[in-house]
Amino acid sequence: MNIPPFSLDRQYSQIGDALEAAVVNVIKGGQYIGGIEVAKFEESFAALLGVKHAIGCNSGTDALILALRALDIGRGDEVITTSFSFFATAEAISLVGAKVLFADIDPNTYLMNTDNIESLITENTKAIMPVHLFGNVVNMKSILSIAKKYNLKIIEDCAQATCSMWNGQKVGSIGDIGCFSFFPTKNLGAAGDGGAVTTSNDYLAQKISELAVHGSPKRYTHTRIGYNSRLDAIQAAVLNIKINLVSDWINKRREVARNYFDLIKKNDFLSLPEFDADSTFHSWNQFVIKLKNTNYSVKKDYLELFETDNNLNNSLRNFLKNRLLGLGINSIIYYPIPIHSQKAYADKNYNRQSLQNTEKICTEVISLPMFPEITFEEQSYIADNLNQLLNNYVEEIQISA
Repeated sequence: MNIPPFSLDRQYSQIGDALEAAVVNVIKGGQYIGGIEVAKFEESFAALLGVKHAIGCNSGTDALILALRALDIGRGDEVITTSFSFFATAEAISLVGAKVLFADIDPNTYLMNTDNIESLITENTKAIMPVHLFGNVVNMKSILSIAKKYNLKIIEDCAQATCSMWNGQKVGSIGDIGCFSFFPTKNLGAAGDGGAVTTSNDYLAQKISELAVHGSPKRYTHTRIGYNSRLDAIQAAVLNIKINLVSDWINKRREVARNYFDLIKKNDFLSLPEFDADSTFHSWNQFVIKLKNTNYSVKKDYLELFETDNNLNNSLRNFLKNRLLGLGINSIIYYPIPIHSQKAYADKNYNRQSLQNTEKICTEVISLPMFPEITFEEQSYIADNLNQLLNNYVEEIQISA
């Protein structure tokens, strides 16, 4: 077998004709910027999430920047977020001139641990940016409580969590502003870059709309310095086809996740993803497993597969990734280097001691193929080989005392 981590080919085989017709209609119509397709999508996306406003923009990164700007967050301000995320989460905060503060994560859910937030708050802190990672949802009850106590704004990074819910409420509708990415591999993906900002605040919606178009409320009138960050009509047309299918796709993702839970055998080395089943509707943008950080004495036969840094748990991950790849199973590692350890933030001197869970998880996690069209046969093949590889690995090691 050759199983990709995600397959746009299979998605295209189902809806390709509709996508092509939608794109051709835009080209024939001649309105490539703005127009009916963009307006239709913004209205449909707002309705899907249960918010008053959805403003299309160029990308998920721009969505975060527009949200921060709309809340007047800039130089001298601080925003609390997570270091275990795609770089854009922190990058957007830095780009508006604010300081990034990182809260450590819960090692079982991979999400920001809300118990670590209050100790980071200072008089300069203006917002919390929870990241709903891999389709899982941060404890929004705690986030809302902390934000109210300290008069902080909430910007939800929902790039990987379209249609995820906390207590029945869609992410992107819970905080002050929600930010979404329509990168092609997302639950709802475009045919290129795209994003959206969501809010039920009329003032913020108007401000975001202006900022996305050069700070212009009307043509040739500019009230503030803005950006050229528009969702173009072709991408909107693609999204207008896919938005009608996203709920079905997410239900299939949830079925795929249930299959993995049933098929993958528990053992001393591997942990399956955890989430608050009572409060969370998980949309499973990724299915990420964790290899426990245990010390091993490894037989020489396997040493060529290991990294030279003596991080043996990381070596177990590499062992699995390499062997799965040889079997035609493509996995992905999110994220091997935490944001606070990136060269771009080297001068910030973050306290690594306070981010131990974040640093540890970056050496442990690996994402298995996850997309609506994956077959049960393919999942069984993945799980059988994963189980067998771990069993073989166990036979080749001695667990240190």
